[in-house]
Amino acid sequence: MSQSYFGGRANRGPKKSNSNNNRFGGRGRSSQPRQKGARKQFIHPSKFINRTAVDQTPEVYEPTHLFTDFALDPTLQKNLAALKFTAPSAIQDQAIPLVLDGKDVIGLANTGTGKTAAFLLPILTKLARKPERSSVLIMAPTRELAQQIEAEAKRFSRDMRIFSTVLVGGTNIDRQMRDLKRGPHIIIGTPGRLNDLLQRGALRLDGVQYFVLDEADRMLDMGFINDIKKVARLLPSHRQTLCFSATITPAIQTLIQEFTHSPETVSVRTGETSDHVLQDIIEATDKQHKHDLLHDLLSKEEFDKVLVFGETKYGVQRLADSLTNQGIPSAAIHGNKSQSQRQRALRSFKENAVKVLVATDVAARGLDIPNVSHVINFDQPATYDDYIHRIGRTGRGGKHGKALTFVDKR
Repeated sequence: MSQSYFGGRANRGPKKSNSNNNRFGGRGRSSQPRQKGARKQFIHPSKFINRTAVDQTPEVYEPTHLFTDFALDPTLQKNLAALKFTAPSAIQDQAIPLVLDGKDVIGLANTGTGKTAAFLLPILTKLARKPERSSVLIMAPTRELAQQIEAEAKRFSRDMRIFSTVLVGGTNIDRQMRDLKRGPHIIIGTPGRLNDLLQRGALRLDGVQYFVLDEADRMLDMGFINDIKKVARLLPSHRQTLCFSATITPAIQTLIQEFTHSPETVSVRTGETSDHVLQDIIEATDKQHKHDLLHDLLSKEEFDKVLVFGETKYGVQRLADSLTNQGIPSAAIHGNKSQSQRQRALRSFKENAVKVLVATDVAARGLDIPNVSHVINFDQPATYDDYIHRIGRTGRGGKHGKALTFVDKR
């Protein structure tokens, strides 16, 4: 193909190299073998193409409330005004009154539509009225999402004397145990670390009044269902439960029925996340050609904030290092990084200190990064669901985005 991806040049043929090893740190295929038993789907290249999405106009939601209409705490209202929050998104508009009313809520919304504020704002209001310690438990699928939720909670609760702690893997568990002893109001954690702290007797859940499952579909995709159930069994039966998800599947439906009591469902999905993402493929003849094409793409001015997905931790790190060495500032985020390293990489990408973040699927789940211009699938995803999740990192909140996927030239 000659002009198949956003007007760029494709398939110039591989550049010649004087070495058997390519400059990205390996010969031939550089990824590690997949885990034993893992199965990779064949995804036809046509499913990676949607060249008409850029012409679609996102539907504009007309809220029935302003934030000032909600019965939120006065200090919280002042913080929202300072942050210039005036009109809520669809999920916020419809879910906040129900949560304030004490209802169990199932919130279904596309990624990047403000689900975090939809549950945090009413919960912070309830805490302002009755600031009981360890009364809020929020479960998230990844360290990064847990950190993002806490950052939002701190931003909204300024001067409210409401404290939170984050319990995730990759960080010092002794420090987390000390944090729990101080009695935070809000506990935000990933399923594995929460269970670890429960087994050590450092975490008690008998005082939880508000239980939030954020990105429930991602948690099930990642195999956390048993960890979630172990935690939920220790919660008081008399509590308010909020479950937010981008999709609803039979497994999620079963989980919701088990944890909630007469829930109200708020569904504001506006079609697939990928509807407003312009998608195309890039054909490469071999590994070196793929690297050359990626370098050429990232050298273009329009590729100003790019998330690149790789298959393995080692391949992702090598790719980020090689791009940086070639003058394209890049950071890597994957499971071998400590929490502080992951946070630094994420911060440098958000603050435009680097233009490229190279990530594995698991590390990138739940990331909320504004204004990602492009998603590039350097290695193809294992499943089509993973593909949809990857490209959902761009075109967030109804904005247009662009996604490119490398495929073998036929």
